[in-house]
Amino acid sequence: MRLRLPRWAAVTAVLAVLAGAGTWTAVASDEPPPVHRADKALDIDGERLDTSYFTSGGDGRRPAVLLGHGFGGSKNDVRAQAEQLARDGYAVLTWSARGFGDSTGEIGLNDPDHEVADVRKLIDWLADRPEVLLDKAGDPRVGVTGASYGGAISLLAAGHDPRVDAIAPQITYWNLADALFPNGVFKKLWAGIFFSAGNQPGAAPAGTADGCGRFTAELCSLYQRVAVGGKPDAAARALLEARSPSAVGADIKVPALIVQGQSDSLFTLAQSDAMARTLTANGAPVAVDWIAGGHDGGDRETERVERRISTWFDRWLKRDTSADTGPAFRVSRTGGVDSTDGQATLRAATADRYPGLTAATETFALAGPPQTFANPAGAAPPAISAVPGLGGGLSGLSSLGVGLSLDFPGQFARFDAKPQTGAVRITGTPTVRVKVTSTAADGSAVLFAKVYDVGPDGRQQVLPSQLVTPVRVEDAKAGRSVTLTLPAIDHEVEAGHRLRLVLAATDLGYASPTVPAGYTVAVEGPLTVPTAPGLDTQAAALPWWVWGLPLLGLAVAAALLLTARRRTTAPAPDPELTSVPLQITGLSKKYAGGDRYSVKDLSFRVEQGQVLGLLGPNGAGKTTTLRMLMGLIRPDEGEIRVFGQAIRPGAPVLSRVGSFVEGAGFLPHLSGRENLELYWKATGRPAEDARVDDALRIANLGSALERAVRTYSQGMRQRLAIAQAMLGLPDLLILDEPTNGLDPPQIREMREVMIRYAAEGRTVIVSSHLLAEVEQSCTHLVVMDRGQLVQAGPVAEITGSGDTLLVTLDGDVDDPLVEKIGALPGVGSAARADGGILVRLDGGDATALIGDLVRLDVPLTGVGPHRRLEDAFLTLIGGGSA
Repeated sequence: MRLRLPRWAAVTAVLAVLAGAGTWTAVASDEPPPVHRADKALDIDGERLDTSYFTSGGDGRRPAVLLGHGFGGSKNDVRAQAEQLARDGYAVLTWSARGFGDSTGEIGLNDPDHEVADVRKLIDWLADRPEVLLDKAGDPRVGVTGASYGGAISLLAAGHDPRVDAIAPQITYWNLADALFPNGVFKKLWAGIFFSAGNQPGAAPAGTADGCGRFTAELCSLYQRVAVGGKPDAAARALLEARSPSAVGADIKVPALIVQGQSDSLFTLAQSDAMARTLTANGAPVAVDWIAGGHDGGDRETERVERRISTWFDRWLKRDTSADTGPAFRVSRTGGVDSTDGQATLRAATADRYPGLTAATETFALAGPPQTFANPAGAAPPAISAVPGLGGGLSGLSSLGVGLSLDFPGQFARFDAKPQTGAVRITGTPTVRVKVTSTAADGSAVLFAKVYDVGPDGRQQVLPSQLVTPVRVEDAKAGRSVTLTLPAIDHEVEAGHRLRLVLAATDLGYASPTVPAGYTVAVEGPLTVPTAPGLDTQAAALPWWVWGLPLLGLAVAAALLLTARRRTTAPAPDPELTSVPLQITGLSKKYAGGDRYSVKDLSFRVEQGQVLGLLGPNGAGKTTTLRMLMGLIRPDEGEIRVFGQAIRPGAPVLSRVGSFVEGAGFLPHLSGRENLELYWKATGRPAEDARVDDALRIANLGSALERAVRTYSQGMRQRLAIAQAMLGLPDLLILDEPTNGLDPPQIREMREVMIRYAAEGRTVIVSSHLLAEVEQSCTHLVVMDRGQLVQAGPVAEITGSGDTLLVTLDGDVDDPLVEKIGALPGVGSAARADGGILVRLDGGDATALIGDLVRLDVPLTGVGPHRRLEDAFLTLIGGGSA
């Protein structure tokens, strides 16, 4: 037994509570108010449901919110939103649905008898909480929200439980059968992703068929039957419809904020349209918000949407009539590209009523004779529209002429309208009537209809939001006329462009017949498009030259005056710090609005030759600190000195600093070397100072440097970005999450790059959430939480210091005994960990602890310092994720 221990530095937070323990955990600092979280495993019908309960503020009663997670996720995915809702005055309950996270049970796709029944039991639990506002005994004032899988449960909860008072479903489905089997065609790619997400290794319960993970046997059978046959049957449709919100649509009569994604080939805008029409007919207050992103990627507008959800609940749960819930309809539109980060800028179009998908139509004649094309044997190669997981959000940039789509010759028919004389904004679902003839033995045809925006040259064509409409046409041997309803979109067709209707025989995302056949298609009417003219669109920013040239002279003069003033007031260089790469003193920065700090009173120092890891959970202020260090934003208080020089925007000393912050943009058609040379040339510094070869030697790109960047893997792009940051071999190199998107071998290579760079006498600061990687590559650490410094020092000192001890055991102990240890005098907390129990001392010492453990009959085998960075980090920041 080890009794002689070093004195440990005090720490300010506790370890995350164990799943199943009802211990309260403080998870906030002075600003904003603290949020308390209690983790508890609830026993519901023989299954264990892993939950977290969040509250903040005083002892008064407040409304409650149930917050669901997306498919394949867990309660941990929505923790940040739960904490914010708690700060906004709600009691928030999150849970991992059956089959996900640490919850037991099988996945039933929101089965009313299981997942929906679980939510009803959670509402029962809320009704017994003393913090929760009640409308009457057993009836808590409660709202439900969540995205995707969690969005569907919010609708289902409102349809099955009259105690639900308001909902905010996001990017979810109304009819799951229609979503996965649209117009009788199997959406095979998305369905496969669904079942892969539920097929967790080692998670298959006894009796479940192979390859189905935690899914129930009936869902497993459904998927395997449809996936093998390639065609949904009536039983499959009936099962999914019974578990869809549409099955209880007539009973959903509560205020609903419906948020749906435009970049979403899984749950399209047509699903939210069906929600809105049904709930409005029920007399419920409804608002519809079409965000830019969705399941296919793009900007989910998380901060804005979560703020609107909170305001929605303020109105309908707190009954605050002054709360501004926003317009009845809002759609985000791309307004251009931000030149600073390459991201699409968004502006809103709004209306005081939801227009639906067919408002104020215009017609466009389509030219072209009847056309015959083939469905190839095996339905391959398939056409490409949306590619879940690979699109990278390109669908959100379709209005800028960017996209990914491919139709193979001989497998499609196309019909063109005339070029537009003026711009036309399509908002809703275009329609067209066509006649289809099939040579298939059963007389059927499977077609994929899409409308392209074709540029003036006739070659550049963009598929808005990368969306297609599949349709199965039966009894078409002698020809059959059908009206096609194309995907709902919000897209502007510019003057000079024209619309193109394409009907293809295949699509990568869907199941097509594998038997070859010929199809003939003729258009029987114009293309009809809705325009929703009542929308009020925010004005786009004017081109700079409209306002810039008249003010240019004044701006130059003002800049010269300000520069001269700054030269007289800027702090003088500190000669004692000329060899110190970085010293930060009293640094503070408030969020926009000035009510909360993103960084507060931060001070630390970095010496030459160090590789310093900047650690902290999401929202700790790491990136804000780095941006201030680079002179990109100004601190409200405090000082940053690099080699003794005070940092200001454009400070000359920044030439000694290289950075990789928030990604790097490269021209894909140029080689890696050409990109680096172009970047250096843009700095205006002499070419001989670039030291390109030295930077490339350290980055180890090899012959790939001469290839076009578009051929690079993610790891090669990251190394090229690091090489760009190392141009000129700056004395201080700053890297923000340099290993994002890299696989383990690439991460190892990046580690070696950083170590090699520092080994040559320079200094590296790296912000990362990979704790094991930081432990291997960094010499020193700065740990931040909620904008403040928690601890700084060598890695070995932080992992081996502090008042946290590991108590090793000879056998298991039960939860009540762990709780007794946590309640001992001089002990701040006790929690299970790999190898035993982690005990954080609060004024006590190891000798007294050992005596107390012996008196409690704890089967201890040793007591000593715990030396894993991960546990030290979690102890320091109270269990948050990095």
